[in-house]
Amino acid sequence: MKRNKTGLIRICVLAAALLLIAAGIQQRQPEMVLQKAVHICLECIGIG
Repeated sequence: MKRNKTGLIRICVLAAALLLIAAGIQQRQPEMVLQKAVHICLECIGIG
C-alpha cells in the first residue's frame, strides 16, 4: 500500500515539474536567463 502511495506522489511531483517547465518556456524565461548570465559574465571579465 505504501509503495503505491509513493509512486503516486512521484507522478504528481513529476507532472507539476513538467507543467512549471512548460510555463517558463512559454514566457521565454530561458532566453532571459541566458541574457542575464552573459551580461554578468562580461561584467566579471571587464568587457561589459
